[in-house]
Amino acid sequence: MTRIGYTLMSEQSGPRDLVRYAERAENAGFDFEVISDHLFPWLDSQGHSSYAWSVLGAVAQVTERVELMTYVTCPIRRYHPVVVAQKAATIGLLSNDRFVLGLGAGENLNEHVVGPWPAANVRHEMLLEAITIINALFDGGYVNHQGVHFQVDSAKVWDLPGRRVPIGVAVSGQQGVRLFANEVDHLIAVEPVSELVDAWDTARGDSDSRKVGQLPICWDRDEQVAIRRAHDQFRWFGSGWKVNAELPGPSAFAGASQFVTPEDVSSAIPCGPDLDRIIEKVQGFVDAGFTDVALVQIGDEGQQAFLEQAGKELLEQLRSALKPSS
Repeated sequence: MTRIGYTLMSEQSGPRDLVRYAERAENAGFDFEVISDHLFPWLDSQGHSSYAWSVLGAVAQVTERVELMTYVTCPIRRYHPVVVAQKAATIGLLSNDRFVLGLGAGENLNEHVVGPWPAANVRHEMLLEAITIINALFDGGYVNHQGVHFQVDSAKVWDLPGRRVPIGVAVSGQQGVRLFANEVDHLIAVEPVSELVDAWDTARGDSDSRKVGQLPICWDRDEQVAIRRAHDQFRWFGSGWKVNAELPGPSAFAGASQFVTPEDVSSAIPCGPDLDRIIEKVQGFVDAGFTDVALVQIGDEGQQAFLEQAGKELLEQLRSALKPSS
C-alpha cells in the first residue's frame, strides 16, 4: 500500500508551529513526515526558515509512530558530510530508529552563503563523494578520506542508532540514476516519471527500494482563497528544478515567477476542497511506481484546518481509492 506523508514546510511556518503540526499529522494518521532543510524561503511571502535539525529533534519527542525524513539535506556546501552523518545518527537515536536521511545536490538559494555555487556536474561529483563519507561513518569506526572535494581526518560518529540510518537521494535524470542507484537505499523525486523509476530499478537490479515523491496541494473550503494562497507562496514551483537550483535568493524567485498567473498555479496544483483531484494527482505517482508520496499543504494559515478537517478524510479516501501500479 502507498505510504502517505505530511510535509513540515520550514519555509512557511515557524519552528514551534512545525512541531505542533508534526504531532497533529501523526494523530491524523499520516504514515511519515518529511521536512525541508533551508536557509531561505523561496519567496519573501513565506516568511520563515528555521533550522530543520533542531525541529527534527523536537519532533522526534512529540511523535511516536511516524517515520521522519529530511527532504532534502545538501551535504556538499553549507554542511560538511561528517557533520551530516553525526546529525543523522543523533536523530536516528532520538526517534528510536524512525529516521531516513534524504540527500540532494542542493540549491544556490541556500548554499551560496558559504561560497560560490558549483556547476551541476561538480555538485553531483561532490554529492557522490559526500555519500561515500557518510556511508563509511555509518559503518562505525574511524574514517580518513582524501578526496577531490572533501578531506576527513580521523572522524568517527560515536553515537550510532541500532538501525543503520537509511539514505535516500534526490534524482531528476539518468545521470543521477547512474551515480547514486547503488550507493543509497531509496529514490527521491518530485515528478511522477515512470522512466526514472524503471531506470533506478534496472540499475539496482531489483525493485525493493522505496521511491518517495512529493505533491503540493492547497486545501481550503474556499477554492478562491486556496488559489490566491498557492499563487502567493508557491508560484515558483513550476519553473522546474534545473532553474530552481540556480536562482540565488527569494527576490530572484519573485522575478522569475512574476508572470505566473493564479490560473497557471491552480491548473498544476490542486486548490480548494475537491479531494478527488488530490487523489488523482497522488494516483499519478503510484502509476509511475512511487511507494511513498508526501503532501505539502501550502500556507501556514491553512495547516490547522487541513489537519483537523481534511486530513483524516483525505487519508481514508486515498487508502480506499488508490490502485496499485500495474
